Amino acid sequence: MTAPPSGIGHLPLPRWAYVPGQSKEAAADYETLAQIAALVPARFQGYVPARHPALRYGMALNDHGYFWESQEILEAVWAAAPQGGRERILLRACILITTANLRLRMQKPHVAARLFGEALGGLEALGMRNVGGDGFADSFPVAALAGLIKTKLEQPQFAKADCVAFAAAGRT
Repeated sequence: MTAPPSGIGHLPLPRWAYVPGQSKEAAADYETLAQIAALVPARFQGYVPARHPALRYGMALNDHGYFWESQEILEAVWAAAPQGGRERILLRACILITTANLRLRMQKPHVAARLFGEALGGLEALGMRNVGGDGFADSFPVAALAGLIKTKLEQPQFAKADCVAFAAAGRT
């Protein structure tokens, strides 16, 4: 079993990174992902805690190149987030970023650029709704992530190495 990345405690990494249409494995490592998805409540009350283990795990997966897996975990957290909450906006942007990163890996740079643009729109909308509190959206460096994506979108073209890591925005 692979050692977990720092910041997610005892949670194991998937055994391989799944890439639709390219993975040599028959399917994704659903067994590992199910362990993490089980940590997500049916509904978060009020907000998604910034230190929730499934959220931190999903973010760390992206930063370690497990883009499809990150998307799956972040979608589970998004589904449990309060309707109309700031966390849903941020989580949707994060899901779009992980999906864009996956498309870069799949050598689909135009799709990735569109997804990064959609994520940027969500981040900019979120910046206008800054209220402060204890949730994920309150502690995440939204402006830094938006700036990182803007810089990426200014490039004439994307390569596989142009993936966006959440930690690069200053998240610890």
